[in-house]
Amino acid sequence: MATAYIVDAVRTAGGRRGGKLAGVHPVDLGAAVFDAIADRNQFDTKAIDDVITGCVSQGGQQTMDLGRNAVLASKLPDSIPAVTIDRQCGSSQQAMMFAARP
Repeated sequence: MATAYIVDAVRTAGGRRGGKLAGVHPVDLGAAVFDAIADRNQFDTKAIDDVITGCVSQGGQQTMDLGRNAVLASKLPDSIPAVTIDRQCGSSQQAMMFAARP
């Protein structure tokens, strides 16, 4: 089994339809999370092999591979591949299982 590292736990603020975050694009929220991880931790972002993003109920502006587009909008290198997983409450568990696969 491969080794998956958890370097930090960061998430966006919770929101509701038509709430305070309604005018913020989901990709920008994801990019802010990736930027916060890069800013808060001392590691070479070029060492990242993959980004696996959990997103429950992908709809509207979240349907176009949110994880990949958030990487492209962030400070992370464009060369890092990314994927978005929608497993409802199990998204984070599935992301870790994917990351730890050889």
